[in-house]
Amino acid sequence: STRDSRPDHIPHSTQQHTKLPSPAVELLPEEQWRGPSAHLPTQAELDAADASEGEEEVLGEDGGAHIAQVDPGEHYPGVAGAAGGDDTSAARQPTGRVVGIIKRSWRTRGYCGSLQPPRVPGASHGPGTASVLVCPVERRYPFVRITTRQAATLSDKRIVVAIDAWDTDSLYPTGHYVRTLGAIGDKETETEVLLLENDINTAPFTPAVHACVPPLPWALGEAEAADPARADLRHLPVCSVDPPGCKDIDDALHVRRLAGGNLELGVHIADVTHFLKPDTAMDEEAGRRATTVYLVQRRIDMLPKPLTEDICSLRSGVDRLAFSAIWEVTPDAQILSTRFTKSIIRSREALTYAEAQARIDDERLTDDVSCNLREMNRLAKILRARRSERGALSLASPEVKFEIDTETHDPLDVGMYQLRDTNQMVEEMMLLANCSVAEATLGAFPACSLLRRHPTPAPRQFEPLLRAAAAAGFAIDASSSKTLAASLDGAVRASDPYFNKLVRIMATRCMTQAVYFNSGELSVPEYHHYGLAAPLYTHFTSPIRRYADVVVHRVLMAALGLAPLPGSMRDRPRVADTVDNLNVRHKNAQLAGRASVELHTLIFFRGRTVVADARVTRVRANGLLVFVPKYGIEGPVHLDDADRAGKEGVSSSAPAAVDSAPGAVPRFVYDEEKQTVSREDGGVAYTIFDTCAVTISVEETAGNRRVLALRLTDRAQLPDGERMG
Repeated sequence: STRDSRPDHIPHSTQQHTKLPSPAVELLPEEQWRGPSAHLPTQAELDAADASEGEEEVLGEDGGAHIAQVDPGEHYPGVAGAAGGDDTSAARQPTGRVVGIIKRSWRTRGYCGSLQPPRVPGASHGPGTASVLVCPVERRYPFVRITTRQAATLSDKRIVVAIDAWDTDSLYPTGHYVRTLGAIGDKETETEVLLLENDINTAPFTPAVHACVPPLPWALGEAEAADPARADLRHLPVCSVDPPGCKDIDDALHVRRLAGGNLELGVHIADVTHFLKPDTAMDEEAGRRATTVYLVQRRIDMLPKPLTEDICSLRSGVDRLAFSAIWEVTPDAQILSTRFTKSIIRSREALTYAEAQARIDDERLTDDVSCNLREMNRLAKILRARRSERGALSLASPEVKFEIDTETHDPLDVGMYQLRDTNQMVEEMMLLANCSVAEATLGAFPACSLLRRHPTPAPRQFEPLLRAAAAAGFAIDASSSKTLAASLDGAVRASDPYFNKLVRIMATRCMTQAVYFNSGELSVPEYHHYGLAAPLYTHFTSPIRRYADVVVHRVLMAALGLAPLPGSMRDRPRVADTVDNLNVRHKNAQLAGRASVELHTLIFFRGRTVVADARVTRVRANGLLVFVPKYGIEGPVHLDDADRAGKEGVSSSAPAAVDSAPGAVPRFVYDEEKQTVSREDGGVAYTIFDTCAVTISVEETAGNRRVLALRLTDRAQLPDGERMG
């Protein structure tokens, strides 16, 4: 969903809350501590490390390009492949070695992988019982040795294996075959892989859960219509604005002029808690799932489909129950009063962002919905400017969209998602509602409100951005969010319309994580949301797809005296478990969505080679990290041809950062401070933010992994109209 581009949606977590093994670690002497590598590993080195029988380590970026999806507040600590990521000047980090495992935590759901091919080219696995190695799809996991009679049958399949033991004298753990997912490279198979790897629950809802859902067709009942605590707002010009094809419509909006010249602004949110009662089978299942997961062509719901697409969804032309936040505002968007109420609404239009934008832009349209959209857009721009004055950040995230073949369901085209004023309009309305609800719930329940915080990044996290900016000849002041916002506004090159967005993407990756938390666990200053420059924030506006919003609805109901506060909210250990699960599931859903985009991008480029314009986002001693704006792809480009990799060395003006291979012939000079890498003869030089052209193709690597391969090419090969600067 494109709603996840809002400033708060920060899917990264600097720590995994999942169960991890408990190791015993020995700290190495300081002279053995390591910093990030200046070397960009080749695919051959990565493949060799995969196939190695020993413990040889390859430092640096993982192989292949990836989709550079980054939401505001996301960063990749310790991952060298991130644009503007850590550089070799960074202080060496304390380094240790594992000397023992105190407690193991092998995944009960198993590990996805495929059989390691026979070492002899062209050979195949023979019949009978065989001991074979399974290569996990995730490089961070070790090979797993299994014994099977199906080696020949499984050789071209993705399978799931479980780990049983890991003897101290063995390089690999031993395990057993669990099940077959399907053929390697098949879209449905690889989708199952990414769902399992990210621990997404795809099991059908149980009969006990379905028993909690009202029968269809659902219609507004007499009791709901007569409820004195529920306002009848069906006369208001309400409409919704969502991505194309959206069926789980969480929110709708309205604005109308009041007597005296002020305006009434309303945000109406699906009243999920009217149907989702605490401590029921459906509530427990929703709490475990915690979020709806959005893939390119598939949605894994948090709630049963009759609720998400019909009963709760704020579809147009039908009566629906809502939880409304309503403000009286002046014409210049000053808030005079705020009220919350359960309500009944009837949306007049369910619009896409493009449709809403067209109605705003066409001044000939004078119907209520079109006029109200223009008024709301005007108010949203004032609210946005006011947030910016307080220091809210306007960051950037490359989002990818696909054109899908209606018959094969394969991608026909891939490109960057276009953001419109209507995206920002809806964003501002949601932010206003979330901030208002946070204030209301915390005021009533200061010790047990569910809020969302975005800690201020440590100064060291901005060092990659500051270094890149200095190399490009401009300054970034990251002493506060307000000075950072002003610096980003000033990072403009007249000759390069994409430059500012790329800088904002790099700034996004310097952020810390945003997380849910229980207000009773932290001090008030720690509640602050850095990216939004807001003292309080929560999630209220998407209860169909986020369990956090369900919890917040229940707390707000209690604050308004509409229902008692659920006992679970006063149980601190239980609340802590809920918060941890919300953060983990939110992260997993974002990773699964990103993996789905990468899978469909691989499918699109399979069997074709495309030339595209790119930007250098990072300079390494033997290569570059580049970003391809048209496709949202980021990945490594090596300055050596593959057949010369390792034969020609690298010299450096910063000798401590780069060590040349013994006997190698220096060819490239790497200047870390200036962020440049150049040929010794001066014939070729690259620096950060440079434009370049790359070819994009798909290659198969060790372990039956398919990756996007980027290679430098002459910009003269770019098709007409493809150059961005």
